[in-house]
Amino acid sequence: MSKQFWDEWNARPQQHYLIEPRYLAGGGDLRHVTEYLRASGWKDLSRTGGPIVFDSPDKSVRLGFDPLVRPGGWTIRGRASGHQEAWHATLGLQTPAEIVAGLTDALTQPRSAHAPNPWAPLERRGWEAKPGPHVTAVSPDQNAWIQWHESGAGQAHWWASARTEHGTAWHAVFSPTTPMHLVESFSAALADPQPVMRPRGMFPPSNRIRTTSVSVRPAELSAWQQARITAARAAVWARSNWTRARPRTTTPPTAPYSHAGQTHARR
Repeated sequence: MSKQFWDEWNARPQQHYLIEPRYLAGGGDLRHVTEYLRASGWKDLSRTGGPIVFDSPDKSVRLGFDPLVRPGGWTIRGRASGHQEAWHATLGLQTPAEIVAGLTDALTQPRSAHAPNPWAPLERRGWEAKPGPHVTAVSPDQNAWIQWHESGAGQAHWWASARTEHGTAWHAVFSPTTPMHLVESFSAALADPQPVMRPRGMFPPSNRIRTTSVSVRPAELSAWQQARITAARAAVWARSNWTRARPRTTTPPTAPYSHAGQTHARR
C-alpha cells in the first residue's frame, strides 16, 4: 500500500461507540493491558499462535491470557516474597481490558503509603453495601458487584462479576492473599463512571448498556494509545533516575537494632 493510501486512511473518521457502564462493554483491546506492561519493562514471553505471557522485571509476577482453554481469560500469579504470600487472580474472557488494567497497571507502580481499602472507591461511586453472610458491594444499576466471600476458616476469596439480561458477562476471583492495594486498584477501575470506547460491532448486545456514537480517526486512536505507552515509559525512567540519585545512608555502629514505636510497612 502507498503512503498516500495510509495517510488518507488515518485521516478518514471511523464509527466507534462510547459504552456505559464500562463493566458491560466486553473485553476490548488486549493491547490496552499488554503494551503498558511492555513499556513498563515487563518481558514478553508470548509465542506466535500461543497464549500471551508476560513476566515482571523482577520475575515475581507472571501474567497470562489464553482464549483457547476453558474457561479462558486472564491469569495473574504472584510469587511469595518476604512477608507477602503467594497469590493469584483470574479474570474472565469478557472482563473489559480497562478494568483488567486497573489491576495490572498497579503491578508496575510503587505501593502508595496509605492503607489500602478496596471498598472506598465503591462507596465514593454510590455502590451499595448489601447485608448477608458475605460482605458485598453492588453497583447502582445492580448489574455488577464485588464480594469478600468467606465460607469457612481458611476458605475465602474476593469475587467480582457483572451480568446482562443474557446472564453472567464475566467474573473475576482473587485469592485471599492478593495484595490489598491491587484489589483496591481493581475496584476503582470497576466503579469508574467514565465510558470506554469500542469499535462498531465489538461490544455485546444488551439493553442494559448506553451507547454514544462518535467518529474517530485512526490517527487519533494511535495517538491516545501512544500517550499511555509514553506515560508508562516516563514512570520507569523517573523511578530509575530517583533510585540512582538517592543518597546512600549508613547506620551508625552504636544505633540499636530497633526503636520503641518503630512503624512497619503494611503488607
